[in-house]
Amino acid sequence: MIVDKVILAFVVSLITVLITTPLVIKLAIKIGATDKPNHRKVHDKLMPRLGGLAIFIGVAAGYFVSGLHNEKITAITVGGILITILGILDDKYELSAKVKFAGQIVVALLIVSTGLTIDFISIPFVVEKFQLGWFAVPVTVLWIVGITNAINLIDGLDGLAAGVSAIGIASIAILAGLAGKELILLLSIIILGSTIGFLFYNFHPAKIFMGDTGALFLGYAISILSLLGLYKSVTLFSFIIPIIILGVPIFDTTFAIIRRIYNKKPISAPDKSHLHHRILAMGLSHRNTVLAIYALGILFSVSAIMLSSVTLWGALFIIVGLLLVAHFIVESVGLVNEQFRPFIKFYRKVSGRQ
Repeated sequence: MIVDKVILAFVVSLITVLITTPLVIKLAIKIGATDKPNHRKVHDKLMPRLGGLAIFIGVAAGYFVSGLHNEKITAITVGGILITILGILDDKYELSAKVKFAGQIVVALLIVSTGLTIDFISIPFVVEKFQLGWFAVPVTVLWIVGITNAINLIDGLDGLAAGVSAIGIASIAILAGLAGKELILLLSIIILGSTIGFLFYNFHPAKIFMGDTGALFLGYAISILSLLGLYKSVTLFSFIIPIIILGVPIFDTTFAIIRRIYNKKPISAPDKSHLHHRILAMGLSHRNTVLAIYALGILFSVSAIMLSSVTLWGALFIIVGLLLVAHFIVESVGLVNEQFRPFIKFYRKVSGRQ
């Protein structure tokens, strides 16, 4: 029964987005929700940027067809509507960062008010159950807001944020299916169907951008899906799994902060040194840059799925391996700056290569 429901929800969500996106393109142009080219952006023409509305409509269709509207997830539903409205307003009026952040905090607090929080963490070899106490609220709020913004920050190339999100959501769906968590599986499949449908119009050369409407909604959705999987009690490694699934946006966001601190610039200062900018600067085409980052996202996701079923030492091996891969990428593409390459310089020194 659940298999039929999952397939129906996926197909309905995907088809709904395929049908509604051309209408959203016309609406975005009509109301002026467009993205103008500038020195920091890759595109060179005016683009409609309300694509997230089509994703939201697709999710809504799957939500009702699958019967999820009968589940007790009112706060999650309201939060999704509020974050979408916030995104629409930003795509139309370009809200300040403070206003957007305040809106995200309100949505996160709404979720926390229902009791959907991370209450304690089990750390192998250290403590069986570390109670977070009142820290459960700020930790959960930080989780929701942090992941929501991480998706927003990688939305810099055609199909990049949508594709990376789809890979992450598919991974959550697989883990939910293996664990028998039907609610998370169904929600994931609905959002996945909508996101894939949108990629038909968003992959290079894009006809529409998802805008903040899409980036905020997908970020919020992924944060909630992972939070549902972590509900109440988590082990250290289960807490790490969704972080690894979202390895690309979290990796890029983390090094954006490190880069700005290292180069003595404000953390909020925009730049053209994100992962996709650096790979483009190496000579890869727009399309191949996106595909390369997809491959990195798949690596993270496969590692996360493996992490869910290996031994403690196996988990440590996977995590250390991913950290080494991440650091190699950082130095190879110059993600901090061109001079920050300590491991590469050390290797060249000991090997005698210049």
